[in-house]
Amino acid sequence: MTDRHWRAVIFDMDGLVLDSEPTYVQAWRAAADELGFAMPAEFWDSLSGCSGKIVTQRLQVQCGLGFNLDKFQQLSSDYWLAHVQQHGIAVKPGFFAVLEVLAQYPLPFCLATNSALAAAQQCLAWAGLTDVFSYIVAGDMVAAAKPAPDIFLRAAAELAQLVEDCLVLEDSPTGVRAALAAGAACIFVPSLQPVDAWAVEHADFLMDDLHQVADFISARQHHPL
Repeated sequence: MTDRHWRAVIFDMDGLVLDSEPTYVQAWRAAADELGFAMPAEFWDSLSGCSGKIVTQRLQVQCGLGFNLDKFQQLSSDYWLAHVQQHGIAVKPGFFAVLEVLAQYPLPFCLATNSALAAAQQCLAWAGLTDVFSYIVAGDMVAAAKPAPDIFLRAAAELAQLVEDCLVLEDSPTGVRAALAAGAACIFVPSLQPVDAWAVEHADFLMDDLHQVADFISARQHHPL
């Protein structure tokens, strides 16, 4: 799988295209602190790439029966919304370099995210990327979110490609698991430190940032191993 030309590229969103993970964590921590539930940084980091359903399940397990989930969701949403409305959402370094490479060959691409479609579209708008992705596959468009393979299988179908001919770009272990379950090749571009050892071992490639990804795709399209 790793020694061929790819016919399409599938991007994750949070932590890969958008530098949004820190904004979520900041909002979650502020809401939990206001409710009197202080959790270590490692707990918040473990939620990277997870669907909203998994986030709430882990919060309930971590905090117990006294945790007011409805209040937490309202507070965290308010904190997050206030931040992004004022500051926007940053685009990860190297994203536009990858787009230039994809346009050069050309290679079709799409976005595949655990976020709901409306939320993904709003986040892209706050980042100034409204018209970048012709196809978006969101968590509320499939039966099961990542780490299930459904999102990537749907993305490959939207691109009219076999999933094994697609290259997935992911920043979280959850996304890597989903890509591997789907049968796609996966580049792991970690968004958190320390880097997850399982994802490093199981992803097809490990890269530091999207600039490196752009160089890699360009080289592979010219000279597949």
